[in-house]
Amino acid sequence: MVEVSQLQVETALKEVIDPYLEQDLVSAKVVKDIKIDGGKVAVEVVLGYPSKGSKDALAAKLQEKIRAVAGVKDAVVNIGFDISSHGVQKGVKPIEGIKNIIAIASGKGGVGKSTVAVNLALALSAEGASVGILDADIYGPSQPRMLGVKTKPESKDGRSLEPIVSHHLQSMSIGYLIDEETPMIWRGPMVTQALEQLLKDTNWKDIDYLIVDLPPGTGDTQLTLAQKVPVSGAVIVTTPQDIALLDARKGLKMFEKVEIPVLGIIENMSTHICSQCGHEEPIFGAGGGQKLSEESDVDFLGALPLDLRIREETDNGKPTVVADPECRIAQIYRDIARRVAAKLSLRKKDFSAKFPSIVIQNT
Repeated sequence: MVEVSQLQVETALKEVIDPYLEQDLVSAKVVKDIKIDGGKVAVEVVLGYPSKGSKDALAAKLQEKIRAVAGVKDAVVNIGFDISSHGVQKGVKPIEGIKNIIAIASGKGGVGKSTVAVNLALALSAEGASVGILDADIYGPSQPRMLGVKTKPESKDGRSLEPIVSHHLQSMSIGYLIDEETPMIWRGPMVTQALEQLLKDTNWKDIDYLIVDLPPGTGDTQLTLAQKVPVSGAVIVTTPQDIALLDARKGLKMFEKVEIPVLGIIENMSTHICSQCGHEEPIFGAGGGQKLSEESDVDFLGALPLDLRIREETDNGKPTVVADPECRIAQIYRDIARRVAAKLSLRKKDFSAKFPSIVIQNT
């Protein structure tokens, strides 16, 4: 009888590249245990990103490679995930109840950033993470409409707010506190103070990822975010057209200057899909997001089509990921969500929450 060694199993595992980590699982240090009992092999994998939609296919590939090893009669691969807190800017303290904050930004308006933000949040939730979304656009809050919420948040203690839960997402927006048609005629300092209060005075509950839907541009809100909010990473949303890419570059450079890592670029409205015949056409140009990612040495996270259903479903308060979870667009969002979370999982972890606080008392 041929004895199976751990080295043989590890060598077999190394033949499979995780499409989101873009490396094998042994090198990524996510293989936590290998048990060999005669010809039976059991492997435990703990990924650092939520993977409900992809783990079965990955497990099947790994089992196939292990079963090809001489002496192996059966192989079982269990894949789970454990989401850690990751490093933020120097001098900024983590917020209780939130492991990671991901900023969704664009250099200019009109690129569908808010639609991408809410669907990305819902996709992370569908993959198994606990997710929240903060609408940081004080002048033009859109998340209440997109999430189909018309109620006001409760305050149990008169000082803090309870997040509104919709489609399993915890959410907060200035739009919950004012009438939908009331304009916010505020100067910059009031806007930044409101953003801080919405973030820090909300009782977020055990959130793995808080998605922050930023207003367009590189102004007061972005500066407040960089200086006072513990951000683990940022995602840039653009369209393929040159003018959008020009402004997306400014967004990239802004995050570089404030030392917030950019996890990647999402190209929205990549191709137009005709609602009558299904024909796809790149009406805003082609390959702009991919080119920008290559020039900036930043990951390209994926491309989303310009589709009538995305607009209709979001306007109706049920974004595509929850309105039609099995459709092609929802699957693209989930693929992008796994990619974003996987890129973040490879970054430096933050262990500060695990250290005890030292308190000096006079006795």
